[in-house]
Amino acid sequence: MPLRLRHALLIIVAVVVTATCVRLGLWQLDRLQGRREINAMLDARGALPPVDVRAPSPDALLYRYVTATGTYDAASEIVLSGRSFQGVAGNHLLTPLVLDDTTAVLVDRGWVPLDIASPPITGAAAAPGGGVTVGGLALPADADSMAPSSPAPSVVTRIDVGVADLPYDLLPVYVLLTQQDPAQASGVPAPVPPPVPDEGPHLSYALQWFAFATIAIVGCGVLLRRDRRRPAE
Repeated sequence: MPLRLRHALLIIVAVVVTATCVRLGLWQLDRLQGRREINAMLDARGALPPVDVRAPSPDALLYRYVTATGTYDAASEIVLSGRSFQGVAGNHLLTPLVLDDTTAVLVDRGWVPLDIASPPITGAAAAPGGGVTVGGLALPADADSMAPSSPAPSVVTRIDVGVADLPYDLLPVYVLLTQQDPAQASGVPAPVPPPVPDEGPHLSYALQWFAFATIAIVGCGVLLRRDRRRPAE
């Protein structure tokens, strides 16, 4: 292949690779900015004073601390399996808190050891009877099934506020419990800390793409220089 043609092809390839890598790097920076804006929103909502979970707009509750008073429906309790806490495998307990005759909110009461694997939950981890007031962070459910199942599943791997055919409507958010009155005397279930916002891997990915672009430019220059130094054939 003629030297000039080879150089032209090499430069074209280097330009295409560099442009692609730079574009991907800028895309990751854009995603990083979006993540930072979301984190700022989460921090702002988390700093607001707690509100009653029966607010007119459930969407306004998301990622805010809420309070709720009602009675636990222990008969409809669900085990959320496959959850770890401080590096120890276990499960979470999801218990409907009945607010009135027609409405309830699902409460993630916290982590329990693996030996508590299915309802009914008895002993120290059982939900307190009678009236109870809870506080916690309102979070979006993993799903909201259009067609509820009957009977309700007793063990699940994701939080679905529409999966159970219950005699009341579940709010479209669930409450990650942080405090409860009366409290669990045994400390089990153990309240789970709210998720901590992070920026994800976008910055490191952006730096990698920019590094690939630099390698393409430098590599092209090295190859062109080597060809110029090579004696003419």
